[in-house]
Amino acid sequence: MNESNQSDKATFGRGGAKGPIIPVSPSQALKPEKPPEPPRRSRRARSQLVVFLNFLLSLVVFVTIAAVAIFLYGRNEFERPGPLDQTTDFMVRDGAGLNEVATGLEQRGIITNQRIFRIAGNARLGDDTLKAGEYEIKAGASMLQILELMRSGKSILHSFTVPEGQTTQQILDRLAAEELLVGDLPAEAPPEGALLPETYKFGRGTSRQEIVDQMTRAQERALEQIWQRRDPNLPIKTKEELVILASIVEKETGRADERPLVAGVFINRLEKGMRLQSDPTIIYGVFGGAGKPADRPIYQSDLDKPTPYNTYVINGLPPTPIANPGREAMEAVANPSRTKDLYFVADGTGGHAFAATLDEHNSNVARWRKIVAQRAKEAKAADTATAPGDEVVVPAEQ
Repeated sequence: MNESNQSDKATFGRGGAKGPIIPVSPSQALKPEKPPEPPRRSRRARSQLVVFLNFLLSLVVFVTIAAVAIFLYGRNEFERPGPLDQTTDFMVRDGAGLNEVATGLEQRGIITNQRIFRIAGNARLGDDTLKAGEYEIKAGASMLQILELMRSGKSILHSFTVPEGQTTQQILDRLAAEELLVGDLPAEAPPEGALLPETYKFGRGTSRQEIVDQMTRAQERALEQIWQRRDPNLPIKTKEELVILASIVEKETGRADERPLVAGVFINRLEKGMRLQSDPTIIYGVFGGAGKPADRPIYQSDLDKPTPYNTYVINGLPPTPIANPGREAMEAVANPSRTKDLYFVADGTGGHAFAATLDEHNSNVARWRKIVAQRAKEAKAADTATAPGDEVVVPAEQ
C-alpha cells in the first residue's frame, strides 16, 4: 500500500498527468520570457553596406594620395629653376595683384605655370603683398625666388645725379628729361639754393616731385649740420647767408682743395667791407637761372649793368644764392682757410693764383691774360664776333 502510494506520486504530477516530475528552481520559475528578436539583415544587405564603405574608404585614400602627389608636384615646380635663360627686368606696377603678376610672368616666359605661382604665392604671402617696382630677375630663377624678391621690394634702383653749382632751373630741366621718372614738375619751383646736389637713387615710376622732396630734405639736413659746426667768428649771420656765399664759391672753383681758399678770400673781403667782385654773380644777374651760353663771353657792359647780383656794384652779398652749392662748398664757407689773401685769378692750369696785395694780383692777372691771348692765337679764334662798341672782357676773378 505504501509502495503503491509512492509509485503514484512518482507517476502523477501536480496536475494529475502522467510523466516524470521535473524539479523547478525558484529563479527559473521567476525568470521572464525573452522578447522576440528583430529580424536579422539578409546577407545580401550586409554585403552592399560593406561594398559602399569600402568604396568610400578607397575614395578617401585615392584623393589623399592624389592630393599629396599634386602638392609634391606643385612644390617641386615652384622651387625648381625656372625657364629664363638670361637675366631680365620685370615691372610690377603699383596696385598690381598676384593674378596680374603671374599672368605677366608666364607671358614673358619667366615662369612655366601661372596657376602654381598664384596658388603657392597666396599660401606664402598671407597678409603680405607684392611690392611695386622694377625687378632684376636672374637667369634660372625659381618661382619661389621671384616671389620672395617681389615681396622684399628690392627693386632695381636708378641714379639721378645733380652736379654741384647747377641752378634750380637747370636741375628741374634735368628732372623733366629723365624718362624713368613720372609726374609733373612742382607747380612752384623751389628757391635757388634749396636743393642739395648729390646722387639720388630711385625706382622706375618714382615721381619727379618725390625727387625734389628728397633733394630739399637733404639740403635742410646738411645745412643744419654744417651750421652747427661753423666758425663762430664768421661775418655770416644766418644759414641763408652761408648758402649764398657757398653758391658763389661753388661757381668760382671746381677744385675741392681750393674751396676753403676761395671762401677765405670772400670772408676777408666781407670783414674789410670790400665788394666781392665775383664774375659768376654778374652772369646770374644777366641770365638768371638759365645760365650763360657756353660760347658767350662776358662784356664790359655786363660788368657795368646794375643788377641786384652785380657784386662789382653792390656791397655785401647778393639777395639770393646764384646756384645750388654742394656740401663741400658750404663746409668751406663755414670753416674757411684763414689767410690774408684778398684776390685770386685763374692760373691757366685749372686752378687759381691767390694774392694778398693788389700789385701781386695785377701781376697774376697779366700772366693770365698772356695765357689767354696765346691760346686764342693758337686756336685762330681772333675772328670771334663781338658786339659793336662793346669790349670783350677776359674773366678775371678779383
